[in-house]
Amino acid sequence: MNEAARALLLRLDHLRTSVAALVEARSADDPTAQDPLRGLYVSAETASRLANSPAPELPVPDHSFTPAPGDRMAALAQDFGLGELDTLLLVAALAPDVDRRFEPLYGYLNDDVGRRRASVALALELAGTGPHDPAARARLHAAAPLITGGLVTLEDEDRPLPGRALRVPERVVAHLLGDDTMDGQLADAHVELLTPNGTAPTDGLAARIALAPEPVAVHLRERRAGSGADAVTSALRGAGRSVLRHRPERADPVAARALLREARLRGAGTAVVVELPDEPGPLVRELAVPDVTVVFAGTVPYDPTWAPGASLLALEDTTAETDPLTAWTEELPSYEGDLAEAVGPYRLGAGQVRRAARGAVALAGFEGTPVGLAHVQRSARLLSAPLLDRHARRVRPAVGFGDLVLPEEPLGMLHELAGRARHRDRVLGEWRLRTGGGRGRGVVALFAGDSGTGKTLAAEVVAGELGLDMYVVDLSSVVDKYVGETEKNLEKIFVEADRTDSVLLFDEADAVFGKRSEVKSSHDRYANLESAYLLQRLEAFDGIAVLTTNLRANIDEAFTRRLDLVVDFPFPDVALRAVLWRSCLAGVPQEPDLDAELDACAKEFELAGGAIRSAAVTAGYLAAGRGSAVSVADVRAGARREYVKSGRLVPGTGMPWAP
Repeated sequence: MNEAARALLLRLDHLRTSVAALVEARSADDPTAQDPLRGLYVSAETASRLANSPAPELPVPDHSFTPAPGDRMAALAQDFGLGELDTLLLVAALAPDVDRRFEPLYGYLNDDVGRRRASVALALELAGTGPHDPAARARLHAAAPLITGGLVTLEDEDRPLPGRALRVPERVVAHLLGDDTMDGQLADAHVELLTPNGTAPTDGLAARIALAPEPVAVHLRERRAGSGADAVTSALRGAGRSVLRHRPERADPVAARALLREARLRGAGTAVVVELPDEPGPLVRELAVPDVTVVFAGTVPYDPTWAPGASLLALEDTTAETDPLTAWTEELPSYEGDLAEAVGPYRLGAGQVRRAARGAVALAGFEGTPVGLAHVQRSARLLSAPLLDRHARRVRPAVGFGDLVLPEEPLGMLHELAGRARHRDRVLGEWRLRTGGGRGRGVVALFAGDSGTGKTLAAEVVAGELGLDMYVVDLSSVVDKYVGETEKNLEKIFVEADRTDSVLLFDEADAVFGKRSEVKSSHDRYANLESAYLLQRLEAFDGIAVLTTNLRANIDEAFTRRLDLVVDFPFPDVALRAVLWRSCLAGVPQEPDLDAELDACAKEFELAGGAIRSAAVTAGYLAAGRGSAVSVADVRAGARREYVKSGRLVPGTGMPWAP
């Protein structure tokens, strides 16, 4: 038996003396004391005695108790702000949970064999007072430390206060017995206990919070979901403090009270880090207390109405200004290659970096290979883009620069676009080349060109080069006929894109990024308001976005000024069309004379890359239907089909179709 359990049993032995004295006093003038059915019914004799006899003189309890070594009650009383009477009530309430001999004694004293827990009246009597004392009753009111601290709960809501039973949660009983296992209720509420790791915190906001001499309540507004919470958690653990990390799906006051109780039971050094859910007000009001360090982290701005009576510090997360490469290097010391180049596109906090790096190591170990670029990208991608599926269609890139057939200039600009995404933290952060005005660190490009010239494919290639997913915004689900709804839908997309690492593609962007016009009607006015909103939102954007359009002239000049790159995709000339034909047909069986005829097809049919791809697919199906290789006739048939689809005349026939 440990010291804590032995000390608590000594307290209960002392309590048993008071219980025995009270039993003796009750039985001395109770003629039904020897009745075997006592407590099961109220006889007429008992009712008459209760109605006509004065209240008996109760023995004065002996409170001269000296705690034994290892007794946890004194520390618990200090951490929860309990007085002497509170401690006596708590001991009386938990006695049946530790020593079952108290159950029949409490049943006798409650005049009900079925009620084997201490009632409010009985607990107060054992403490030397009673329910007639307003100060004593107040120790069990809703705002009293025993109740707000979650140490005691009152059962039997339909009974008057003196008759309500007292119950002590099992976690409190276990703590007083020396068991420090975290409350199982908290595991179900997405709470994780993190122990100190011995890594001293570095300078910065997170370190100042961790090393604060007194408990603080902080709202930390994050630029990136999870980054600030990870940094503060790491700093707290490095400062030798345990952390209860709470990731609630919604505000739950019951779980919040259990969380505070757990933090207090573990001592003054334990801190709470909470990732704020939607509508966090009730959660903040419950957890913003003066005696426990609590950090509320989230991307939502601070709202003073959350906890108007609390002293809550509202701070801005600065972890986005730091270089996470150090954490990557620490976790992947044996990485072969340019690690900075590999992880440049990802905006992860220190904790997320460590999880991603460990995931990459585990994946490489499973495959039996050294950690490489693919492992890092796959693991980081899982952490960085889990939210946009609700607002856009995800495309997992399966192409690279080798699949692009473009002139040298636009191809070079695509490489530059990938480089901007990789190095923006260094250029805009370390080198301080970002202008003021609340501008973000986003990279926004416009791809302009005729249909089928490779704009969407190029966006996918850039996403693949960066190791990111691409999300295609479905404008049909964004544009709304009701005033203001389009902006709301776009804001949801931008907010999620700011939180994740991905490439956001606005296909046919002129539908929402079109030119403003002279106001001649209310429709013009609201259309211009929509454009004004987009102009402001692009300036504060932190992600990577690609806009595509078939008509560059339709894009407002004000948007063009805010773009990092404008890439023009030209219609392919004869030489490029020949390369495109060969690229599309590279993996299919071909008749011997096909390759020599592709130059003639490229010259004869003026098709863009997308149309050539469709023509090649048609040729493949025709050949597969015959069970033979692709022939020149199949290729020409596919090309003619593309002419017909576009309503153009087939070369040499003057007809929209030639067999």
